[in-house]
Amino acid sequence: MGRRITPAAPGARDSAAAHSGPSAHDLHWAGEMRSALGVSSLLGTALFTVDAASGRLDPTRGALWTGLAFLLFAIMLPQRVSVRPGQLSARRMLTTDTVRTDSLVSVHWTDGVAQRLVLRDAQGNRAEIDPTVLTRNPAMWHLLDADARTAIRRDTLREGTTALRELARHIDGETAHTVFKVSGLQ
Repeated sequence: MGRRITPAAPGARDSAAAHSGPSAHDLHWAGEMRSALGVSSLLGTALFTVDAASGRLDPTRGALWTGLAFLLFAIMLPQRVSVRPGQLSARRMLTTDTVRTDSLVSVHWTDGVAQRLVLRDAQGNRAEIDPTVLTRNPAMWHLLDADARTAIRRDTLREGTTALRELARHIDGETAHTVFKVSGLQ
């Protein structure tokens, strides 16, 4: 459990330089966290209310409903993703996965209903994120894209340029859609 940061590979920027400069985080995370808290609280309150009204509420059932509400919150709580030069961190409730984005070795999509972007670095670290986080936060995408280009120049990124191009195309399309919508052309 906890944070995993591996020292930079030889030839990579030194640690101070890799962590200086602009950083970006998910601007929508706080709202999604409040939504998860609200939904789980609403469920817990509804369960307590129905049980109390039926006269069946006891400490055991109260603990069960509290646990169920907490479980729903844990499931709904989004990752807290942040990007800074040379590093992407994806924090969950109990763990943080960190990859060096300037020494990526692979980027790929997961199979399944909820698409995830999986990033691996030369030190063996792995982070899995929801790609909509990058779509909604252009500053995060800009930093990740710049570091991915560095990894390509260093010839460490051997698998995943297609996935990055697909993501770039998707983000460009979403950006164009937003510009047209804001300007009233759509």
